[in-house]
Amino acid sequence: MANEHISLRIVKDKLFKLLVIGFSFASILPLLFILFYIFKNGVAAIDWQFLTELPKPVGEIGGGISNAIIGTLMLVIIASICSIPMGIAAGIYLSEHQQGRLSSAVRLCVEILQGIPSIVIGIIAYVWIVMPLRTFSAVSGGIALGIMMLPIIVRSTEETLKLIPESLKEASLALGVPYYKTILKVIVPAGLSGIVTAVIISIARVAGETAPLLFTAFGNPFMNLNILKPVNSLPLLVFNYAASPYPEWHALAWGASLVLAVFVLALNVFAKVITRKWKVQF
Repeated sequence: MANEHISLRIVKDKLFKLLVIGFSFASILPLLFILFYIFKNGVAAIDWQFLTELPKPVGEIGGGISNAIIGTLMLVIIASICSIPMGIAAGIYLSEHQQGRLSSAVRLCVEILQGIPSIVIGIIAYVWIVMPLRTFSAVSGGIALGIMMLPIIVRSTEETLKLIPESLKEASLALGVPYYKTILKVIVPAGLSGIVTAVIISIARVAGETAPLLFTAFGNPFMNLNILKPVNSLPLLVFNYAASPYPEWHALAWGASLVLAVFVLALNVFAKVITRKWKVQF
């Protein structure tokens, strides 16, 4: 009787393991199907001219997405400049002052900001920046994306620094190191892997956003390096070309989708590598 009971438990254990493995595999199937479909439709459009040339007028064969690639990089850089210093500073403050009215208010604002739809952030950026400047621009698009990056960086920085033992800070202060140097040269470097990972994930999060850019960057069929003028981006190009009635533009949209998917996947893989390489064990 005891042997039968043990055998039944072993069978249940194996069935549960198979069930967990099955659900885990099923959860990644949609991603694999999406990547396969994008690759199948987009790989034919990828060549050197596609990556280096400007879009052609309707009816002409060929053309590329170089303006969208450069525009995406411009928007990401502007967003990073706006959000990374502020986000890391806010995360450090929240980790050092976990109690208090100001900390609670900042934490609440970050949580609310994280839940605001991206299109609403685009409208806010339009009212705050586009309307006063009377023009769409890369600056307004970058600030809109920076607002979306901010909550991810703040929360991840806070949670990362909370994991660092308090004894590490106390040892630095006991040696006579000033408080600000302790934070900048002891605490922050100890949590650098988590902070950098948060930054990379936030960039990957906003790199594919379209809705805020419809009201801010707007798009541009030409190459533009002026941050005070409209610029194109990969998500905007995919949105506009996919909705067009021209087969040539549809092919460009699939190719741009593949480039954008590879960019986002590369950022996520890079974040995983940094986490494993720079992770500090306490």
